[in-house]
Amino acid sequence: MTALKVGIADYEEMKARTMRIAKGEERPAPSDPKVWFTSTESFAKVLSAGNRELLRVIDEQSPGSLEELAQITGRAKSNLSRTLKTMAGYGLVRMEKGQGLKRVPKVAHDRVELVLPLIAGKAPRKAAGGAR
Repeated sequence: MTALKVGIADYEEMKARTMRIAKGEERPAPSDPKVWFTSTESFAKVLSAGNRELLRVIDEQSPGSLEELAQITGRAKSNLSRTLKTMAGYGLVRMEKGQGLKRVPKVAHDRVELVLPLIAGKAPRKAAGGAR
């Protein structure tokens, strides 16, 4: 599988970046994060231990539906549906068509790479001499 590159930026930083890109003042680099969270807290919530365990179960047991996943995990289908919708919004899972009207959860990536600036307002820079 692949890694999902994730960045952390507050709403104003993301808005300013989006505007620069829209105006042609900035071009996203291929190495830039594809998914953004507004805080480390929101990142940690989506990738909590319970949610990482859910991803592991989906990957290893390949449930054929949400109902089957609910039986395997002991979690309510409505809870799973909300969680998977959030994870799909961040690109962590995808919901594929199953038999009939059933939706089948699939893990989209096997790892996450986090880009986290430690000094506010500073864009990540390449180290001298090439790759970091």
